[in-house]
Amino acid sequence: MNTFLFPHIRKAEPTDYKSVAPLIVQAMEDLACTFANTKNPLETYPLFENFFQQSGNQYSFENCLVYEENNEIEGSIIAYDGALLPEYREPFLKYISENYNVRDLVIENETMEGEVYIDTISVYPTYQGKGIGKKLLRAIQMKSAAEGHKKIGLLVDLNNPHAKKLYSSLGYKSVGTKKLGNGVYEHLQLTLV
Repeated sequence: MNTFLFPHIRKAEPTDYKSVAPLIVQAMEDLACTFANTKNPLETYPLFENFFQQSGNQYSFENCLVYEENNEIEGSIIAYDGALLPEYREPFLKYISENYNVRDLVIENETMEGEVYIDTISVYPTYQGKGIGKKLLRAIQMKSAAEGHKKIGLLVDLNNPHAKKLYSSLGYKSVGTKKLGNGVYEHLQLTLV
């Protein structure tokens, strides 16, 4: 049995895929649909369920913490060493090219070497407003610092000032913009002390 890192926060297991895939899609919004070559977010779930259960990719259970209360996953966060992104992304891009006919996709490296990159963070709408997102961010911050990392980075949609306000309140600062699929995102970083 997994031990909890913080109250209600534990490392994800492959069996969490049914609960976490919708959270990944919710966090990615239109980008998830771009990856699965569909306009229906529900049709993207199998793609992320598949990759969540595998190791060695950016959406793997290995990189995920979940917030669980009363045996129900309420939120998740996926984060990994930014230097590993090219290696993690390769099997995913190959798979969507072969299985979803998604080719010639313009995706900048959304992270950089030297930072832990928060790929997705998401809380089910029913549980939003309870501070779960902040708890997941703090858990990643403490885990990253304990592992000797100096920075944490993430992207925020330029059309989501509410999210940027949350990250800014936690000390994240803008370090530029990145293009992913059809969107442009602001790259924020937190320096760990």
